[in-house]
Amino acid sequence: MSDPKGFLKVRTRHEAQDRPVAERIHDWKDVHAQSGFQPWTKEQAARCMDCGTPFCMTGCPLGNIIPDFNDLVRQGQWEEAYQRLSSTNNFPEVTGLICPAPCEQACVLGIHQPATMIKADEQTIIDQAWKLDYVKPMPPQRLTDMTIAIVGSGPAGLACAQQLTRAGHTVVVYERDDEIGGLMRYGIPSFKLDKHLIDRRIEQMEAEGTVFRTNMEIGKDVSWDELRSRYDAVVVAIGSGVPRDVNVPGRELDGIHFAMDFLPDANRRCEGKEPVNDIDANGKKVVIIGGGDTGSDCLGTAIRQGATSITVLQINPKEPSVRPDNQPWPTYARLYQPTTSMEEGGTYEYSTDTVSFSGIAEVDETECVTLDDTGLASGFVADESGHITGVKVIDVKRTEDGRREHVPGTERIIDADLVLISTGFQHPNTTTLLDQLPVELDQRGNVARNKQFETSQDGVFVCGDAGRGQSLVVWAIAEGRSCASAVDRFLNGTTELPAPIVSTQKPMALPRV
Repeated sequence: MSDPKGFLKVRTRHEAQDRPVAERIHDWKDVHAQSGFQPWTKEQAARCMDCGTPFCMTGCPLGNIIPDFNDLVRQGQWEEAYQRLSSTNNFPEVTGLICPAPCEQACVLGIHQPATMIKADEQTIIDQAWKLDYVKPMPPQRLTDMTIAIVGSGPAGLACAQQLTRAGHTVVVYERDDEIGGLMRYGIPSFKLDKHLIDRRIEQMEAEGTVFRTNMEIGKDVSWDELRSRYDAVVVAIGSGVPRDVNVPGRELDGIHFAMDFLPDANRRCEGKEPVNDIDANGKKVVIIGGGDTGSDCLGTAIRQGATSITVLQINPKEPSVRPDNQPWPTYARLYQPTTSMEEGGTYEYSTDTVSFSGIAEVDETECVTLDDTGLASGFVADESGHITGVKVIDVKRTEDGRREHVPGTERIIDADLVLISTGFQHPNTTTLLDQLPVELDQRGNVARNKQFETSQDGVFVCGDAGRGQSLVVWAIAEGRSCASAVDRFLNGTTELPAPIVSTQKPMALPRV
């Protein structure tokens, strides 16, 4: 067992260092200066109390066996630590970098000391495993005659594919983009998640037998019903791709874009590819609507592209620095945790709502006029060349019954010639699915499913954000693993896979992705 006095000997956390801001904002490389094994890694892992009831495991959607791998890190037993970690988590290099670590919020040590560095230990384990060549392909010992199509190559689809491939099934993953990875590839900036981490996992999965088909949009290149007729089972893992809009006057002006039209272009440029939407923040006054993780990604990207000013609008108030009374341990508390992008620049305006957009409309070759809040000006109508010049905002406050209320007299205009909407997602894009292979939807527009991840169509399953709604990468991996077990039971009547340990804890107001 772990050192029973470890948390008494080492009472503080030793956070890994990031690269200097002045250096990292000029490139797209990893913002972290330190990764992998450090001189203080073992003593930090020794702070784990090895609790009789490890609440950290219930806080983790994957049910990672945290006390065990913490103690193995303390002892420097890297191969055993990797085996323990990979038994529950297919992609710890991803969660070790971008997961908000609900496990640490549930750490018992966090009641009276800074929580154990679980996320850092996870990243260290997988870094050491790759470095020491412990990560090997795990092809199945025998093959079944069952075939599965997985639509979508995000974390849910990839985790599901890897589990089913290792069970001996023939798995084909379809991806509409030109590269595998979903939002991990084109949604998360390279300075947060280096794409070689995805590439080496894809190589491992291909060596295990998983087949990948890129530039294939199901519903367009191949119909959904045709796909179902080809395979013994189909898994829908298309994510939650319909963005939540800001429907205020002036929305039709040029220069207003969704975050997921902006971020992929930056990643494509990093890989030497042509941008699709060709949105660039260079030399522009940028306003980002939405202060979650995606808004932070837009901030870091706009800084690197050379924006002249960046304002991030957050409708919620600034989170407290310490756990509030109404979010007691071991629940997930919404605390102020500045991201690396927030440290790099930009201005955050909290408790601020967007009222309207204003802009310039060219009425002929020589004359132009400033639009009012409705997007119109007296005697003139905005045409296709109308461009955003400002965002009208107002302060908001919470009423006693929890509603948001505008504060009169606080209206103001923020100059902008590029607006990025980062207010989350509504539900998956199911237009072609409903036309070609009708499935039932839930009240939120997600693909409805039972406890076995089955949709209303026989042999069609759904996992990740497409069924759960917008959530975290760690939840997507957990859902992919559980869905794989459900598909395997459907095909064979027996479970070829180790039953994944998935937390039954309901999500607690987690931060936006």
